[in-house]
Amino acid sequence: MLMRNIDVARGLCNGTRLIVDKLRPNLIYGKVMNGTNAGEMAYIPRMSITPSDSGLHVKIQRRQFPVCVCFAMTINKSQGQTLGRVGVFLPRPVFSHGQLYVAVSRVKCREGLKIYVEGTDSLLVNETKNVVYKEVFKNLG
Repeated sequence: MLMRNIDVARGLCNGTRLIVDKLRPNLIYGKVMNGTNAGEMAYIPRMSITPSDSGLHVKIQRRQFPVCVCFAMTINKSQGQTLGRVGVFLPRPVFSHGQLYVAVSRVKCREGLKIYVEGTDSLLVNETKNVVYKEVFKNLG
């Protein structure tokens, strides 16, 4: 998964999923899995990254690929994606308005959805709270 915007026009943005085809010392060849450019080859260069902490007296620069191996992603990262299989892990109730909807609506069909909900003392339960702020709907008419 890409961790920063490289070329937005070509669909290489933060959250884009890729299948790595070749690894070179300074370049990753990958096939884009999602978005309008799905199926196209992308070339991800090693980039120089400098911390934004101005309290340092020495300039530190690191060269790395702007990617991470993605076996799991947050609800926010998954927004806008459609997936064949989704597993949702909820060790506690979803904390924000609409996040439960986003989490379960990423999957194409009901059979591809698995939800794991923990209650107190790490026991499995069959329900969770869906946090909804009714104030959001007050002035809709």
